[in-house]
Amino acid sequence: MRFFTAGIPLSTQGSSTEEGLLRVKELGLDGMELEFVRGIRMGEDKAKRVRKIAEENHLSLSVHAPYWINLNAKERDKLEASIERIYESARVGFLAGARDITFHPAYYLDDDPKDVHRKVKGILRELVDRIKGEKIEVILRPETTGKPTQYGSLEEILELSAEIEGVMPCIDFAHLHARSGGKFNTVEEFRYVLEKVKEYLGERGIKNMHIHMSGIAYSSKGEKHHLNLEESDLRWREILEVLCDFGVDGFIVSESPNIEGDAILMKDHWKKICGS
Repeated sequence: MRFFTAGIPLSTQGSSTEEGLLRVKELGLDGMELEFVRGIRMGEDKAKRVRKIAEENHLSLSVHAPYWINLNAKERDKLEASIERIYESARVGFLAGARDITFHPAYYLDDDPKDVHRKVKGILRELVDRIKGEKIEVILRPETTGKPTQYGSLEEILELSAEIEGVMPCIDFAHLHARSGGKFNTVEEFRYVLEKVKEYLGERGIKNMHIHMSGIAYSSKGEKHHLNLEESDLRWREILEVLCDFGVDGFIVSESPNIEGDAILMKDHWKKICGS
């Protein structure tokens, strides 16, 4: 299991991605999620420098695509812009050496969830074909989302992943917890999540997981904002213990406000329970 920060560590002496990667290495962590959430502001030359530093320091990379994505948008221009944001995240991320491209896929907008699923599936199939045609070797990772108004339940994301080669899930345990109004917070429910991954994707799903972790504040309407792990009711230690029990491999990205602190906290606990 490899533990990431979501973006440049707060303790970095400087503000560049390159400096952030060197700080990740100093902290004993394993990689970084490149945060394109406010826009893709990394040119090709910088992406190549980032790739070089990551490879030299044996660090892994992923990308979080912009927040402004809705593959169920009614307006053609908004839909096309959403598709391009995923594509550009994949293109630039691949140049930087990232493998996984995570994104929040859509909103229901009062449509039938089955219709939204069909629409999202069709768009992602075309996008995967385009990416493969350009030899951009990434995995698109639609994320389980934190509000009931958002497309992205556990089953929806797993169905997409089972139906489209080149798509795999990003499982955000805090989002599952918030979306359900406080459920998905027992060992039995954590095991249920992983059993569902195995049901839809088999062993490849368990051995190639991309996980987001943080504390979370929520209401009956779902996610409000992220919290540090120890300030939240999310039973994150039990999540790690179930992941270890299932033999999960992959990446865990700390999205807490104290990104490196919680990444280190999780990695230390993982070493204690799982050994590596």
